[in-house]
Amino acid sequence: MSIDSDTAADPTGDRVDELATEFGEAIAELPVYQRFVEAKEAVENDDEAQEAIQEFEQIREEFQLARQTGRASQEDLRELQNAQEDLHDIPVMSDYLEVQNELELRLQELNEIVSEQLAVDFGQKAGGCCED
Repeated sequence: MSIDSDTAADPTGDRVDELATEFGEAIAELPVYQRFVEAKEAVENDDEAQEAIQEFEQIREEFQLARQTGRASQEDLRELQNAQEDLHDIPVMSDYLEVQNELELRLQELNEIVSEQLAVDFGQKAGGCCED
């Protein structure tokens, strides 16, 4: 990789932006990313999965509200867990979750490679979220 004089004068300039763009494009070309996109579309286009997602989200919201007000019971928790299991039992959802996990593992590997060159965990810091 050659460095031109503009890049040497401004190491945070255009070359880093170009490399970041190339990196993102390369990730988008990974077979695991392509499978993730396909699995996500399958879930989005599956009526059964969409209905189960909506039902799960409603139960989860009700559980969180009950928990915040101190009214959540073990039965409420079991209902939430059952709804999640039902959702995960739908074949397109199960496939989606499996490939999502594979993609997350691959992205973690890439994060580790980038982070080796930095004094911080790249993916964690790039995510912009606060730690608890």
